[in-house]
Order: sequence, then structure tokens, then C-alpha cells
Amino acid sequence: MKLKPFTGVLFIIAFGLFIASCSDQEQPTQIQSQSQPQSQAEPQPKPEPQQKVASDLLDQIIERNELIVLTTNQPTTYYIDREDKPAGPEFDMAQSFAQSLGVNTRYVEFDSTEAVIAALRKGEGDIAAAGLTITDERGREFDFGPAYMDISEYLVCHRDSGFVSEIDDLRGREIVIPAETSYADTLYKEYPGVDWNPSASLLTPALLEKVRDREIECTVSDSTIFDINRRYYPEISVKFTLHKGSQLAWMYPRDNPRLDTVIHKWFIEYQQSGAYDQDVEKYYGHIEVFDYVDIQKFKRRIKGRLPKYKEWFIQAAEENGIRPGLLAAQSYQESHWNPKAKSPTGVRGIMMLTQPVAKSLGVTSRLDAKQNIFAGAKYHAKMKNMFDEEVTEPDRTWMALAAYNVGRGHFRDAQGLARKLGKSPYHWIDMKEVLPLLAEKEYYKDLRYGYARGNEPVQYVTRIRDYDDILVQHFLSQIPAGEGSE
Repeated sequence: MKLKPFTGVLFIIAFGLFIASCSDQEQPTQIQSQSQPQSQAEPQPKPEPQQKVASDLLDQIIERNELIVLTTNQPTTYYIDREDKPAGPEFDMAQSFAQSLGVNTRYVEFDSTEAVIAALRKGEGDIAAAGLTITDERGREFDFGPAYMDISEYLVCHRDSGFVSEIDDLRGREIVIPAETSYADTLYKEYPGVDWNPSASLLTPALLEKVRDREIECTVSDSTIFDINRRYYPEISVKFTLHKGSQLAWMYPRDNPRLDTVIHKWFIEYQQSGAYDQDVEKYYGHIEVFDYVDIQKFKRRIKGRLPKYKEWFIQAAEENGIRPGLLAAQSYQESHWNPKAKSPTGVRGIMMLTQPVAKSLGVTSRLDAKQNIFAGAKYHAKMKNMFDEEVTEPDRTWMALAAYNVGRGHFRDAQGLARKLGKSPYHWIDMKEVLPLLAEKEYYKDLRYGYARGNEPVQYVTRIRDYDDILVQHFLSQIPAGEGSE
């Protein structure tokens, strides 16, 4: 059928308007995962369409007012902490960088390194911050930011598996590694004839758990991931160092010189401000001490002794603004949850109180576990409250624990010594270096309270942090906001 001329004109106009309205509709974003503190994660209004096309990735980040970070969920990168807030080394660094640009952040989580790299390749994010090792192969496709950590690569097997001393000992072993990681490059280039299987769905921590459970024989892990996870899986062991001198860095699309420049400039300032050292201490400062026998014994006592005292730890902690798991961890370090514990210096009970402290807190019997726990929690809170407002969390918690152990007077001496040495009396990273000096005559002869075994409070805090990490799952529902989180 023929259209009349006037009717045909109307049809053409109507069809053109329909097409125009469709082209103006905003396309839905494909990135859905977003994790950010409320103060920085509020959705930002989208900027009005610009006539000018962004010339490089830095322009795009600033114009959209958002840095999109591709990452993985694990303790060495990004995770949700015990207070339901984003945390992790990569998170802290990305937050700092975004603040230097004056933009918000959006974190997109992936299940594997392979998926992170694929997403970066597709342009789904601005930077990949996922504990990525600098390699020649990756460098041919992407640019790297400044190296922020040196690592080694370990062959990790069950403690009971055979000894490995040379390449021939690696052949014939079942080795499973995360897909598209630097581990494959290391094995391929440096260990010819050694076979391995890639896992597309499991990250290193999950493979370490499978080694623990003997579901696989061995895996490969970088040194930071191993050091953190061996506390949870004491049955795993380093059998061979496959490679030394690897470095971790952010990765982003090539040919973005302005973005590359501002990242390098920010990192220099991040280091010089002391923020980098504080973050390293925050996440890795407590993993140097490891005792396989002690951790195994601790896990047995979680089942055998903790249930008897758990409710008292919860009640006492809640009354004093302390995390129950932290209080229980401190008690284990003090007495191994033995209510009749006694030291050669006369401190007693499950929280190992001195007689003067117990008396001042109304304790009638230090062997009464309930009285001892509640008094210990009060004394812990008292130590936290003695610091100036310049001492913030988590430093306030670690310093309170150290003062509980060494005594308030000795700790005040150490703070004064820190000032004389040009160190910060408000940060644990500096105080844990100064405290051991209380045992050196060169320093203690001029201090009000004199000699003290300053190494002990440092080890004391380190072990409590280890125990606390392991206890988290046992106290997940009793966490007061804003206290001592890492």
C-alpha cells in the first residue's frame, strides 16, 4: 500500500524522534561490586556529558570523579574486616592515592588473578591492585607502578611431606597454582621438566588450605601470603625457595604517561610521610614470630579451655569497650587460660594480675577466674585511656597491651626516650623499636624507672595479635565499633 505524501512525512518524523530518544538513554554499567567506607563511598552524581573526549586514563578518572580498582579478596590485598569495613594493604594504598587525586574509589572484586588481568585488559577498571608480581610478560602489555614490596616465591607442602633440596626433588610432585600468576613464569623458566596444574577458580590462600587438608600435595605462594596464612594452617611448610627478589606493584594500561607520573609522585610522598611504614606494620608487623607447637596447642585449647570462660570474656570486654577476642587472646598469652597460673614475680590468675592492681580493682581472690577476667579487662581499658588523643587505633590498643605487660612507668619512660631519639611516642611502629632499649644501660641509666626487659612487651603484643587473628571466628558477633581494628 502506498503512503500519502503528508502521512509519509509524519511517519519519518515520528521514527526519527523514536531513534533519537533511544540513543539518549544511559547504558547500564557492567561493574557492580562496590566496597567503600560510608564517608567516601557515597554515590557521586554523574558529570554532565562533556564535549571534549578524555585524552588519557587520568583525565577519565578525574572527569568521572572515581578511581576504579580491580582486586581480589584476600588478607594481603582487600577484605572486609571484623568491623565490616574495607581493609587490606591494597585498599589502604588505593585510598591514599585516590585522596591525593581528590576522587572517590570503587573496588571490583574478582575470584582470581586471571580474572583481574582479563578485566584490566577489557578496560573495566583503572588499576589492578591485587598483589601482582612484576614480570616481563605482563610488562609487554601493561605498565607497572613503583614496586611496593619485595617477596620470595615458595614451594609449600604439608609438613609431613618429603624434603626438597634440588630440582630433581620437584619432579613428580603434584603442584597446583593459581592460573595466570607469576608462579607459572617461575616454574616454566627456571625449573624445566617440573609439571604443575593451574587452578582458574582458587587463589593462593585457598590452595594453602587444600595443602593443609592433604587434598593437593603442594602449591606455590609468595612469602607475604605464606607468612600470614601459616598461622591459620600451621601444618603447611616451606619446602623450597623457588625464586628470590620478586616485586609487587600496581598494574594499569600502557601509554598513560600522566597517570604513571602521578602514581610515582604519590608513592614517594606516601613513603616519606611514614604512611607506608605504618601500613606495613598494621598488616605485617605481627607475623615474624611463629611457633608451630604453640599454635597447635593454642588451637586445642580453644576447644578444650575457652568455652568455660568465653561468656566472661564477652561480658568483661563489652563493659570496658574491648573486643572479646582480643581480651581472650591477651588472657591466653598471660596464662594459657589457666586460672591458677603463677609467675616467679608473684602475678597470678587467668589475667596474671599483681597483688596491688588486683586490690585496687576490688579483687578478693586472684584465683577466681571471673573476678580476674573482669579486673584484667578494667586494667586493660585503664591502660588505653592513659594515652593522649594523638594515639589512635590500632596503635592505642597495641601500646595499651605493651603497658599492661611492662608497666605504665616503664612505658612512659619509653615514650620519653622515643622523643629524645626523634621517634614518635604515638605510633607502635616506633615504640616497638624503642622499648628494647630499656634493657641497655646506655639508655636506662637516665630513665626514671630504670631497667626493664623491653623485648618482652614487643613479643607480648606480637603473639596476642597472632592469637587474636585466629580467635576472630569465635567472637564474630561480639565486636564493638571503632575499637582496635587492623
